[in-house]
Amino acid sequence: MKTLRQIINIAGRECRILITRNPIYFVCMVCLPIFVVVFFTSLMDEGQPVELPVGVVDQDNTATTRQMIRTLDSFQTSKVVAQYPNMQEARVAMQRGEIYAFLLLPKGTTAKLMSSKQPKISFYYNGVVMLAGNTTFKDLKVISTLGSAKVGATKLSAIGKTEREIKAFLQPINIDLHMINNPWANYNVYLSTTMIPGLLMLFIFLITPYSIGTELKFGQAREWMYLAGNKPHVAIAGKMLPQTLVSLMVFWGFEFYIYYVLGFPHPGGPLPIILLGLLAVLSAQCFGIFIFGLMPSLRMSMSVCSLWAMVSFSVAGATFPLFAMDAPIQALSWLFPLRHYYMIYQVNIFNGYPLSYAWIYWACLAAFLILPVFVMKNIRRAMLEYQYIP
Repeated sequence: MKTLRQIINIAGRECRILITRNPIYFVCMVCLPIFVVVFFTSLMDEGQPVELPVGVVDQDNTATTRQMIRTLDSFQTSKVVAQYPNMQEARVAMQRGEIYAFLLLPKGTTAKLMSSKQPKISFYYNGVVMLAGNTTFKDLKVISTLGSAKVGATKLSAIGKTEREIKAFLQPINIDLHMINNPWANYNVYLSTTMIPGLLMLFIFLITPYSIGTELKFGQAREWMYLAGNKPHVAIAGKMLPQTLVSLMVFWGFEFYIYYVLGFPHPGGPLPIILLGLLAVLSAQCFGIFIFGLMPSLRMSMSVCSLWAMVSFSVAGATFPLFAMDAPIQALSWLFPLRHYYMIYQVNIFNGYPLSYAWIYWACLAAFLILPVFVMKNIRRAMLEYQYIP
């Protein structure tokens, strides 16, 4: 009972700090997370980029090439915003960022198509912006294929071939594509479910060592430890309790918003969603405590936590597959909570497989919770003996 009373007293003290003394807590724990959630989910609310600006250099200027241009403009993801007289002007426009790609139709394109020759149709796209470049590349490739297919269909029809025979000749293999759990290819589903949790964990990474380090900075460390009876685990538990509750409400609110308001696919059900949110918050807090215990310096601990959180986005595997990275990076990925969060999300929530399928990632994420045990003595010594050095 005495320990519980000490934890409650410290938690009450922490609530006063959160509410009245330092507005940075409210900003970093509530305002910025809400802004991040709204910003990223609304940024990609279309699911895919639409009407990306592209240009055309039509040196042939025939009915066939004009029809190809109209077809390109009718695509949902591309919009023909300009036609250029030569390739030089189109290239300059792409370098200026006015268009993401352009199609070059050289003189004689239609004549070569009609005479069964192979005209060289060129298209150029901006590979710096990966998503826009890949999307426009796909549309331009389709246009090039459709142009030759239309001429081929006209010729086959002229010699008496049926529609079924023409289709079999032009497209001998018919692809039946099924995108599991995300048939819309919605990039909001792919990216927001990993980017936003990573940013929420970043805020927790930073605010945890900050809240401990400011006890030294403002000369309140001995008072804090006195309330805990000089027991570091009690002091940490009392300090983290209000932060944990606030962060959990924000994280679960985010999950409720994307899964039950925006309707993101979650065939795994609510249980893994709730458990994953809990472990994500606790693992980020425990990692922050561990880093401060290793280096009881406000500046250094926050710097390391910030670096660790930023590297997490690269090794999580959401944007670039981890198995394609070097072996040392694959080994280091086990040290990042976001990597385990992403694997659990895609296995248990997005694909709906049983929890046992990702047991090793659940275990690794839970293992972060025991890290503070190894640095409690160091935190106690720092709070009672160290002097804050700016």
